[in-house]
Amino acid sequence: MTDQAAGQKTGGPGDAPIRVAIVDDHPVVRDGTAALLAAQPGLEVTGTAGSLAEARVLVERGGIDVLLLDIRLGTDSGLGLLAGGAPPGWPAIVVLTAYDYPQYADAALRLGAAGFVLKTAPLAELREAIERAAAGGLAFSVRPRAGASPHLSKRELEVVRLVVDGRTNDEIGAALGIGTKTVETHLARVFERFDVASRTELAARALREGWLDVPPD
Repeated sequence: MTDQAAGQKTGGPGDAPIRVAIVDDHPVVRDGTAALLAAQPGLEVTGTAGSLAEARVLVERGGIDVLLLDIRLGTDSGLGLLAGGAPPGWPAIVVLTAYDYPQYADAALRLGAAGFVLKTAPLAELREAIERAAAGGLAFSVRPRAGASPHLSKRELEVVRLVVDGRTNDEIGAALGIGTKTVETHLARVFERFDVASRTELAARALREGWLDVPPD
């Protein structure tokens, strides 16, 4: 996960709205979600789709920052949209589903989704997931299946948590009251210790293995 690029958005005051599209095969759910999000300041609903084929057309058309994607689309799986990997320029994808299964969250994370949110979640939680995804972070309300516990200090765990949120090194330093160089040092040590090559890989592994649920050393 790189530092926030120019194209990443937060939906904050003065920012361009976060462009959201919704893919769900149930018209009532799809249209209801679109209406709720369209009423939120800082968000703009740019399109909807009801099938995997329509979703591909919607994404390829462009103009989307975050795509909300249902897992079950008729006889298809919404995760099929991610099966070949997300080409450059594709939106961040947040899975919005009724299925509270860690194995589904695990599959979504492995395939490159930026989030996994239940349809029963409060609107505030969905909005937060959209904002995190638009900023380059990850938002999984259902944790992927946990793996081996890491050995992280309290400070390292705080840094990793903020990387998962999509924060830049400057933002992490400001949040923790430490210098940017100190943040870089912490990240370099974690990268080396766990043999990861990027912030994206670090964030994905932290979520997949349940690092954020483990007390620090």
